[in-house]
Amino acid sequence: MNFEDFRRIQTRRSFFRDCAGGIGTIALAQLLEREGRAASPSVNPLAPKKPHFPGKAKNVIVMFMKGGPSQLDLFDPKPELKKWDGKPLPLSMTKNLRLAFTKPTAAVLASPRTFQPYGQSGIEFSDFIPHTASCADDICLVRSMYTDAFNHHPGQLLLFSGSIQFGRPTMGAWVLYGLGSESQNLPGFVVLGSGVGTSGGTSNWSSGFLPSTYEGVVFRSSGDPVLYVSNPEGVSRQMQRASLDVLKDLNEEHYASTGDVEIASRIASYELAFRMQMAAPELRDFSKETPETLKMYGVNEEPTHPFAVNCLTARRMVERGVRFVMLTHASWDDHTQLNKKLKKNCDISDKPTAALLKDLKQRGLLDSTLVLWCGEFGRTPMVEIRNPAEKDNGGRDHHPVAYSLWMAGGGIKGGQVVGKTDDLCMNIVEDRIHVHDLQATILHCLGLEHTRLTYHHMGRDFRLTDVGGNLVPKLLA
Repeated sequence: MNFEDFRRIQTRRSFFRDCAGGIGTIALAQLLEREGRAASPSVNPLAPKKPHFPGKAKNVIVMFMKGGPSQLDLFDPKPELKKWDGKPLPLSMTKNLRLAFTKPTAAVLASPRTFQPYGQSGIEFSDFIPHTASCADDICLVRSMYTDAFNHHPGQLLLFSGSIQFGRPTMGAWVLYGLGSESQNLPGFVVLGSGVGTSGGTSNWSSGFLPSTYEGVVFRSSGDPVLYVSNPEGVSRQMQRASLDVLKDLNEEHYASTGDVEIASRIASYELAFRMQMAAPELRDFSKETPETLKMYGVNEEPTHPFAVNCLTARRMVERGVRFVMLTHASWDDHTQLNKKLKKNCDISDKPTAALLKDLKQRGLLDSTLVLWCGEFGRTPMVEIRNPAEKDNGGRDHHPVAYSLWMAGGGIKGGQVVGKTDDLCMNIVEDRIHVHDLQATILHCLGLEHTRLTYHHMGRDFRLTDVGGNLVPKLLA
């Protein structure tokens, strides 16, 4: 059979079938476009996008202290605890308290820390964090946070994805989806880790059901920042470019026939990796930083070095347009030896944290960069004893119903304390702020209305704040 014979035997049914396929493809394209998923693969999915309204923040740096730092020993002084030290609290105060390991009848542990006011604002901070305290007038200290989860992984999922269920996009992915990135040579969402790692792992920076191009990219602390970003021996940059061009042509052809947004993400990832080969090594080259800057961060000192490197890298990333930087440091899960372990983590992180704030400010970047320092929950006023034979073994259990965190820059009003807990830090008595409220406020600072930042998946619209969340005006400048 030749081509003319083949054309002659085509039927009306075949014609309408083929037309229907074309009409179906057009309809699918329109639906994908309505959902924001029909971008051409030749268009960078990470290109900057307009916010819903002008936001004061352009970038976010999250300093995630995994494990639940003790607010009682860092941010929320409770001298009344000394009256109860070594004694159990009345049952009337603890009957509805849910704890992970400790019994509500456990004895109270008064904090041995000393607090004093700092700056013109007079915010009180612990003697364990004097460097952070020196930034008091730029910090908004929130003492009235609460969450729905009292174990680590669910708490981290809720904090970053808005749900304790797996598979949801995380905060950095949502921000990148909503705003894109101003950096064309680095990922828009970068993760820098120190310490023992987070129990939530990759679920804390996953893109969930969003296209994978919005997922956080983990930068390593030594060697190539990203595995395999360097060419193997014998492969030149010209050879790699030629290979990528062939791959791009094949992927674009596949995309044209399927409309699969993951193919566009794949193309963008290949191209970004090619550009990163030049940008990523330079990012960790501190030779052009002044000796004063390196000293301020504690880059060449111990125990600050690992966290200091990440803090300085975060500043350099923001300068280069990276939209969302997540620093993780673990673990602050001090069920035992609270005084010893808390001091260790503060000695590691306090100086670099303050240096990051001061460095951003002196470079004019703090006004456009929102900095969040947080854990997934706080710690109980009651003691937890796991090994009675050990000296100074006391720690604190998980406390999700009343804890502290702080924010600075990027549309946040510094030099203030928001919220209040009772005399024993058992419950919040003023300005309760849920995790979803925090998320809604962060998005607002970026110019994103949290109820409008949605993605259609499995028949309904999803958002970071799930079905809740309210803006907290008190936090705003």
